[in-house]
Amino acid sequence: MNKLFFCIMTLCIGLAVIVSSSFAEENKEKKALSDEAEVSYVKTDGNTQVTSLAAKNLLKYQFNEKVLGSWKIGALSAKTAGVKTAENYFTDLKLDYLFTPRVYSFVLGGWQQNRFAGIDEHLYGGVGAGYKFLDGPKNFLVGELGVQYVSDKYTDNTKKDYPGGRAFAKYTYAFTEKNKFSQSLEYLNDFNDSQNYKVNSETALISALNDILSLKAAYLVNYTNAPVPATLKKKDTTTTMALVLNY
Repeated sequence: MNKLFFCIMTLCIGLAVIVSSSFAEENKEKKALSDEAEVSYVKTDGNTQVTSLAAKNLLKYQFNEKVLGSWKIGALSAKTAGVKTAENYFTDLKLDYLFTPRVYSFVLGGWQQNRFAGIDEHLYGGVGAGYKFLDGPKNFLVGELGVQYVSDKYTDNTKKDYPGGRAFAKYTYAFTEKNKFSQSLEYLNDFNDSQNYKVNSETALISALNDILSLKAAYLVNYTNAPVPATLKKKDTTTTMALVLNY
């Protein structure tokens, strides 16, 4: 097993434990710190031998009524018949500033490594603005537009730096407070090369088991119109079933 994956997985679980032990004061109306840890493991033997491990952690901190910070980390590792078929690591940071209950601006930055998709190192940073078109109680819809600067290093030893744009939208329907359906869509482009764009999508259903544990089923699509090297497939899909811890 990849040591980096287990380090990230341990950090995900550790963050959840720290948050639960330090911020479990039920008498507070609103917590400044919240955490969502997501862990999944799949292993099959017999005619098909597949092992898959995935971990994500989303940590949010409400600095005040206008400023919200979030930090997401994640890892994915998969083997088929003893041969590694997927390996993806990432971390993202985002800071939102709320002008009104519906309008906000943000700064963001992140890093990713996904060698099976040709990415040895992906670095980005940017700014933008968002608007909450729907804000409950059952229907939620948020949209974001922004610009960013990207630095990519590929597995074929080439590199590309470019300014780009980002468009993001997410719809959530809350059956209850803890049982939800969500659909997100993200579009990333290159201002210098119209053929260099990406589309990311996630369809998810969350079902609560109790106050802190939930099951999450998700289907992710990652489309790269101009992968490097060009021999790679343009579309990657992932189906997951994960245990989610919320604090």
